[in-house]
Amino acid sequence: MTELETFKQEVAQWLEENCPASMRRPIVSEEMVWGSSKLQFLNEDQKLWFERMRDRGWFAPSWPREYGGGGLSPREARILDTEMARLGCRQPQYNLGVWMLGPVLVEVGTHEQKLEHLVPMMRGEQRWCQGFSEPNAGSDLASLKTSARRVTDEQGEAYIVNGGKIWTSDGDKGDWMYALVRTSSEGKKQDGISFLLIDMKSPGVTVKPIELISGKSSFCQVFFDDVRVPVRQLVGKEGEGWTLAKKLLQHERAAMSKFTEGGAPSHDALKTALPYMVDEQGRISDGVLREKLAGLLMDAQSFALTHRRVTEKALARQDVAGPSSIMKLVQTEQEVAKYELLEQVLGLRGLGWEAGDDFTADEVDIGRAWLRSKSYTIAGGSSEVQLNIIAKRVLELP
Repeated sequence: MTELETFKQEVAQWLEENCPASMRRPIVSEEMVWGSSKLQFLNEDQKLWFERMRDRGWFAPSWPREYGGGGLSPREARILDTEMARLGCRQPQYNLGVWMLGPVLVEVGTHEQKLEHLVPMMRGEQRWCQGFSEPNAGSDLASLKTSARRVTDEQGEAYIVNGGKIWTSDGDKGDWMYALVRTSSEGKKQDGISFLLIDMKSPGVTVKPIELISGKSSFCQVFFDDVRVPVRQLVGKEGEGWTLAKKLLQHERAAMSKFTEGGAPSHDALKTALPYMVDEQGRISDGVLREKLAGLLMDAQSFALTHRRVTEKALARQDVAGPSSIMKLVQTEQEVAKYELLEQVLGLRGLGWEAGDDFTADEVDIGRAWLRSKSYTIAGGSSEVQLNIIAKRVLELP
């Protein structure tokens, strides 16, 4: 046996022995364990799975052990991902810091920044939010106005940040934010942008949640009023923020895939909708419905194969920026199509707002998930932006 085959057997055995059965069922958003300074678990199985994966360094298996990672090679990390998917193992923690900021810090961060931030991420002690979009800088992100003025005083060197960010996912729960700020107005718009790490507990930071139609909001608006950020929290050099943001966004599209199911209806959602689909003989007699459901399941399988292909390209050090945009576009649109179909199947039963005598909790969950699915096509770069990226980088259109 090769070393990789031996490693695969060892990983499979370890997962079988250490991942509780309850952590191998499809997850719903309410059951996600978010790394945070206020870490919480719903049950002992969640806590056990979290701690076992943390102790192995497998929150980020390919990161150096020095910074809390698992020290695995890219191919070993791929084997771990494959075996977790085969067994249906849930993500032990959800953390934008690990999935998006972390890879950038591993590549360009200072040793001190890695110790200060990567290690707490690996212990699940920091929750991160992203400060990119602004009210007048969405698709045209380079037009951002949030300013960072460098000063030197009795407290040392720092940036004084003023401005605001919008559509900040879970900004009200974040311990830290990685943000794009303007440090210069000279030259091209992109040249004056820098990348800062901001402690959300700093004086002058104000966070206001944004209500959504689904009744459940993760979006916030964040305001900065003379917020002091030590210079040591600058990632890279001044003016390199745009380049670093592009690196990070490649990881963002991959991170988005961890929140959705690739377009295939989850087992729980199918179980709820199934009685509305089948006839007395247990068959889906409606040919149009049958065709739509089969199409969703086939699309999900195609997405899974595409995900595997892109992963292999990444392991081969090939550029995956274009394919990553394709994956983000397709997967989020699949989520919308999935819940559109489930709502069509449930009809009026899918329009309940509160569980009670008239509607079950499962029916209400599908209805609210249908409304929430619309936000997936905006978060992480809207579908329209992804289409522009695909046209330019993949199809090479003018």
